Amino acid sequence: MSNPQGIVQASLTPLPDRVGVDGLEDKWSERWDESGVYRFGGTRERGAVYSIDTPPPTVSGHLHVGHVFSYTHTDVIARFKRMRGFDVFYPMGWDDNGLPTERRVQNYYGVRVDTSLKYDPDFKPPFEGTEGKKIQAKDQVPISRRNFIELCERLSAEDEKLFEQLWRSLGLSVDWSQTYHTIGEHPRRVAQKAFLRNLARGEAYQKQAPGLWDVTFQTAVAQAELESREYDGFYHRVAFRFADGTPIHIETTRPELLPACVALIAHPDDERYSKYFGQKVYSPLFKVEVPILAHPAAEMDKGAGIAMCCTFGDMTDVEWWRDLKLPTRSIIQRNGRIGMAVPDWIEDQGGRELFESIEGKTTFTARKMIVEALRESGDLDGEPKPTKRMTNFYEKGDKPLEIVTSRQWYLKNGGTDTKLNAELIARGKELSFHPDFMRVRYDNWVQGLNGDWLVSRQRFFGVPFPLWYPVGQDGETDYTHPITPSEDRLPIDPSIDAPEGFNESQRDQPGGFTAEKDIMDTWATSSLTPQIVTHWAEPDEASKALFKATFPMDLRPQGQDIIRTWLFSSVDRAHLENGCLPWKHATLSGWILDPDHKKMSKSKGNVVVPDEPIRKYGADAVRYWAACARLGLDATYDEGQMKIGRRLAIKLLNATKFALSIGREDENHHVGQSARATWNPSDVTVALDRAVLARLAEVIDEATSSLEAYEHSKALEVTESFFWNFCDDYIELVKNRAYGKPDDQGQTPAQAAVLSARTTLGLTLDAFARLFAPFLPFAAEEVWQWMHEGSGSVHKAAWPTADAYRDAAAGVSADLLTWAGDALAALRKIKSEAKVSMKTPILSVTVAVAPEGFDAVEAALSDISEAGRVTGPIELVKDTALSVSASSPASDEDESGNDGETARIQVSKSELGEPPARKPRK
Repeated sequence: MSNPQGIVQASLTPLPDRVGVDGLEDKWSERWDESGVYRFGGTRERGAVYSIDTPPPTVSGHLHVGHVFSYTHTDVIARFKRMRGFDVFYPMGWDDNGLPTERRVQNYYGVRVDTSLKYDPDFKPPFEGTEGKKIQAKDQVPISRRNFIELCERLSAEDEKLFEQLWRSLGLSVDWSQTYHTIGEHPRRVAQKAFLRNLARGEAYQKQAPGLWDVTFQTAVAQAELESREYDGFYHRVAFRFADGTPIHIETTRPELLPACVALIAHPDDERYSKYFGQKVYSPLFKVEVPILAHPAAEMDKGAGIAMCCTFGDMTDVEWWRDLKLPTRSIIQRNGRIGMAVPDWIEDQGGRELFESIEGKTTFTARKMIVEALRESGDLDGEPKPTKRMTNFYEKGDKPLEIVTSRQWYLKNGGTDTKLNAELIARGKELSFHPDFMRVRYDNWVQGLNGDWLVSRQRFFGVPFPLWYPVGQDGETDYTHPITPSEDRLPIDPSIDAPEGFNESQRDQPGGFTAEKDIMDTWATSSLTPQIVTHWAEPDEASKALFKATFPMDLRPQGQDIIRTWLFSSVDRAHLENGCLPWKHATLSGWILDPDHKKMSKSKGNVVVPDEPIRKYGADAVRYWAACARLGLDATYDEGQMKIGRRLAIKLLNATKFALSIGREDENHHVGQSARATWNPSDVTVALDRAVLARLAEVIDEATSSLEAYEHSKALEVTESFFWNFCDDYIELVKNRAYGKPDDQGQTPAQAAVLSARTTLGLTLDAFARLFAPFLPFAAEEVWQWMHEGSGSVHKAAWPTADAYRDAAAGVSADLLTWAGDALAALRKIKSEAKVSMKTPILSVTVAVAPEGFDAVEAALSDISEAGRVTGPIELVKDTALSVSASSPASDEDESGNDGETARIQVSKSELGEPPARKPRK
């Protein structure tokens, strides 16, 4: 309320002839933009600012209704905090670099990158949209990297306009002046600056090592981006042989890797093979001598219990190779095909000829050829047996990952450093997770890390590493001594810019330099969104003030599926760079399920485009559906719930219009003309009205505590429940009394009672406008302006506090409203059972009330009688034995012999009068 006494001064606008939710989005979005109601005010005191690390959606074509779901949850909190008096820092970003954008550009324009080509300033793409059809790589026009990046930027800009339009139509209260792009100049500077500082502290390093590789996208893949999927395969029982020809059988799903075999491995406790440890055997077909070794990672109960180690078939091979210091015999190229030269470790002529025959073949084709050769040689024991195995995929890929040795950049994340691992687990304990059960996912991920974060990618559209390498006089690149720029030069593109002390003519020349060609993983930029939006480490005074006021941030909202990527990587970066958490709270949304309870995803083709339900039901209705869902739990896409939300918004409009129209004809005011009203809680004198304010105080307390705990669905539930109770019971009970004609002084009891009803209606609907504002921002703004013309937006109004309402209730219990509502319902039930109009008067009635509700019903009896159209005597008795009940009794008897919850109110049918004549329709 606007002051400690709770007095509300309302400047009432002319009311519309008809109300509805259609058109409210356009009307209020435009006015909000003009007034800058959501613009960050630039407050410099950290305690007065609430800052949100908003997820930057990936710009890759279309949003789906799942985005609406999670972003609504965040917006509810942002609006609530703004009304609580905080200067809310609520930016929006676009994650426009990375593989999804590249793939979309390739298909949209029909192009691909050829790094050998030079930039063409006049290039025009062969297509402008291919209607979703995928253009094969062989049909894509090769262009330079710079031309490709320009196309990425062009298409991203177009997509971002559509995204922003959707967010505005949904009513997100973001500050659009704070919009950023993860590939923009400022984010590139932040990402490069952070990397250089990681490098200087020894937290970033490069190494030549085997790693997971996606053959489709031609890039290395980090552990956090893996997705384990079931994959059809076959077990092949294959004979390796000792020098005397004695076989020892292994079982493998990848016989095409036999040329890369470096050892056979069994568990050290496996008695079947312990006698062979240290001996050597020859691989089938290729006749390469390999040792039999022991390692605890071998699985005794899987297959034959002994396996071949190839460099590399899977991550277990890497583990064995590293621990047992085995040789490297790689045959899989980056394109997923078998190497193009016969390796020197294959000395057998037949083996060399066989390898020549599989050179350049895909692994699938090579596998068929090797299996056939094994059949012919007699080294295949029986036919292959079908099996299903879990295989690593890149989360955006559709082929199993290979393991390829390459030079990559890594960032420490606790995967190889036990001290850092423990520190990051401790950070997780500091962070408030909502809901808290999501914390275990963070803990499990950090504890299960087996390597550092691979942050380099062999792609094109992303933040480049700010590095060059010296080229020796012999033309060899020295990767061990990278050349770094000074921070004041950032951001730089090493493929265009030259390092200090060199000029462009020395690029890729002996004695000169060469650029780092890799770019940073998209998460390496996204993990720094808290530092990007708060202007970390920027030298100007405005940026320094912003960072001090907003960092560490208050809230990180995000999906539960990217805890291991975005949430953890952000914690890692802030811990290394800032020595703290990047935010205090993390809210985790569930997934949206289709009507068949399957997760919505673009790949499954079951997504709903969000502007469809917004056009159909209105933004408030869609927000209502989203806000009904609890954090961390999946929710079904439910248009039925959207219809409920639409009815709720319309009811708020209608109930407010009805209440405000009462009394405008007094004192020479007419409905439709401007009016003023003063709603003073001290004017609430009737017990029923005080009960309403008592319940309102309880609702405000419950809604406030729920939103403070990030439980938006609970806040909506308690507010909505009371609102319908208020409309169905209270308004019906008091509307006849409210239509009276009080004077300004309220000198007679009757006049005071009228003033009490009108004041209660005004105070309560004023509070409802604010309580619903975070959830139904458009309808709430509409009714607020009816009540408070010229006083500013409801979204900058003070959130209601309970004390003034509770004081005005003067000790009257909120239960009085419940008892009175039940009594009215009982009277209406009589008419319903008699099949007469609700306008039919009751000539006399006896109301039997349970003893605990007798005083409450007696206090509201006048309003009950008026609302129930009781024209004759109405008698109250403390008795529960009469035949007509207001509620159905339970069927089971309780221990005292009573029929469950005995009906609180029972009514005799008595006599019914004739219904009044119907008024003709206008």
